[in-house]
Amino acid sequence: MKIAFFEIKPQERAFFSSRLKEHEIDFYETTINEALGKEADYEAVSIFIHSKIDDEVLAKLPKLRYLQTRSTGYEHLVCKTLYEKGIVASNVAGYGGPAVAEFAFSLLLNATRKTYIAIDRAKKGVFEYHDLNGMELFGKRLGILGLGTIGSQMACIGKGMGMQLMAWSRRRKDIVDELEIEFTKNLDDLLGECDVIMIALPLTPATRNLLNRENVTKLKKSAIVVNVARAQIIEDELYGELENSLCLDVVSDVRYIVRHNIIYTPHMAYYTSEALERIMKISLENLKAFMEGREVPNCLKLACNRDYTNQ
Repeated sequence: MKIAFFEIKPQERAFFSSRLKEHEIDFYETTINEALGKEADYEAVSIFIHSKIDDEVLAKLPKLRYLQTRSTGYEHLVCKTLYEKGIVASNVAGYGGPAVAEFAFSLLLNATRKTYIAIDRAKKGVFEYHDLNGMELFGKRLGILGLGTIGSQMACIGKGMGMQLMAWSRRRKDIVDELEIEFTKNLDDLLGECDVIMIALPLTPATRNLLNRENVTKLKKSAIVVNVARAQIIEDELYGELENSLCLDVVSDVRYIVRHNIIYTPHMAYYTSEALERIMKISLENLKAFMEGREVPNCLKLACNRDYTNQ
């Protein structure tokens, strides 16, 4: 099979090339949009989040039968065309639980204890801290949006820190009873009652602008919002208007990051050695399943069908 990998790192190249020796493989460090200048006869393509799969790209891949993104999010794929052409697509689900959840709490602790300010001062020889009075998380109410792999891990960490847990999710899961989480289907209730809001949802038509100008009025003035999911889950204007503390690993526009109430990191919550290893292993298993005619473990058929019929 002729396969192309885009946005590939040296570690990934070594991993995939050593395990797919019987196939013809091309590796590109750039996105598919930059690298694919003309028609190519790839049957399988692997991309990352900065490659945008649209009708123009797919027109250059007439033999494409399988497309994978080495990420959980798949909003950079045009599901309508994939569904119409019968191209099998997959993502990488479940790899980032510990990495992303732990990172969310590192952002939160920076906000509540102002450690990033103290460290910066100390490196400059300034040891004044009396203006850095913090807030304890113990006993505070943590509201989690989404109880998938990442949201469930957030709940475990929050429970271990002595926080009271509340969750809003599409469906109730066993972890609700295991950790004594207060489960609600009313988002406004969660927004109004919690001291910390953590977003752990995929970006879908249903979650886009989930946090918006109407329901943010329910937030406590002291509430902290932590978003390590996708920027578009929060309505764009709120990044420039909301006065609540925002801890972000994603943002709609980098111009907002200079605001006094925003702590921002460049979409790196997933970036641990362990998570990267899981991404490669899951991606390889998805690809091998397709090549062997087996059901692809993380197939996006249902998601693409849902997004297609909603367009």
